[in-house]
Amino acid sequence: MTGRPGRTGRSGSQAGAGDLLELVRNGRAVTRGALQQATGLSRATVGQRLDRLFRAGWLREGAGGPVGSPLGGRPSITLEFDDSHAVVLAADLDTRHARAAVLSLTGEILAEHAGTLVVEDGPEAVLGELGRWFAELLAKAGHGAREVCGIGVAVPGPVDSETGRVIQPPIMPGWDGYDIRGRLSRAFTEHTGAPAVPVLVDNDANLMAYGEQRTGHPDCTAFVLVKVSTGIGAGVVVNGSLYRGVDGGAGDLGHIRVGADALCRCGSYGCLAAVASGGAVARRLAASGVQAASGSDVRDLLAAGHPEAAALAREAGRRVGDVLATVVTLLNPGVLMIAGDLAGTPFLTGVRELLYQRALPRSTAHLDVVTSRLGERAGLIGAGALVVEHLYAPERVEERLAAMGV
Repeated sequence: MTGRPGRTGRSGSQAGAGDLLELVRNGRAVTRGALQQATGLSRATVGQRLDRLFRAGWLREGAGGPVGSPLGGRPSITLEFDDSHAVVLAADLDTRHARAAVLSLTGEILAEHAGTLVVEDGPEAVLGELGRWFAELLAKAGHGAREVCGIGVAVPGPVDSETGRVIQPPIMPGWDGYDIRGRLSRAFTEHTGAPAVPVLVDNDANLMAYGEQRTGHPDCTAFVLVKVSTGIGAGVVVNGSLYRGVDGGAGDLGHIRVGADALCRCGSYGCLAAVASGGAVARRLAASGVQAASGSDVRDLLAAGHPEAAALAREAGRRVGDVLATVVTLLNPGVLMIAGDLAGTPFLTGVRELLYQRALPRSTAHLDVVTSRLGERAGLIGAGALVVEHLYAPERVEERLAAMGV
């Protein structure tokens, strides 16, 4: 979880401790001399601001760097972000199961748990259970609850990022407008006895895209991830930042109308999710006598080489590929990643068939169509990264240092 690419920070007397930390975290300046050059600050001012970061435990000295002068001399001491001073908690909710983890500040998963957690049981029960999971995971990882600096949560619905509340989620009954941040913060305190920590909430496809782009495609300036599981959603990362739209509704591909007469869970007819999601494929399999109740059941059938499941997944891929031709033409991404329960060869084959047939060659000339690298951990890693980027943004660093009296 390095600093966000493309951020340059303030220069001159405006550059604070947070800006220096940002420069170190993103690797743009990792010695005192380089920080002076990047900011224009004097040696004494750089030293004073670094001292605050050392006292907070956020920076440490690393090994000596190469000698910069041909005349020799002592190597410069490098500076490193110290990821040992805190940990992050993350959770990724799907409709019928969830994953939770303790992560380091650089994205390493230190302890992880996956289990049944049904969103239809409602936010009170689900978030209360997550609090219990977090307490057990901290014990498993060997970290105290007071080391937690924040919690990130991925949910399968549109989220207003300013409030952390889901907005009219089609597959999360009882969650509309609910205070997820407040309830999970209380659950964390109830189960650990630790003070409340910041809680950040975002859409699952967004956080999967964030985790995948930062981990495997950091140089891709336009990245799109499409998650096809119970529903269908997309996450878009542009210049290192999530694109959410004006109120968190960007990427809701599942509710684009495709001319079919199937009833969607949102109450409308003809949505893409009603005919091409994992849930839609499961319903068609069940109607033909195959045991399948969800996208995860379809995933298991595909892994076992079930021929009817493979045929329906390829057909679903063609449906999605037809819609993605427009997405690719509009956004011109460098990477289009397919993730979720259906993200296998049959579905990907169907996507490519229609995508390359319908999209202009100019739109796909430099496009890589790939599958997930992080798999089921993508949402967790993205949620952890979201928390770290929020808490260690320059302006937030200044606030936190002041609150610590440093």
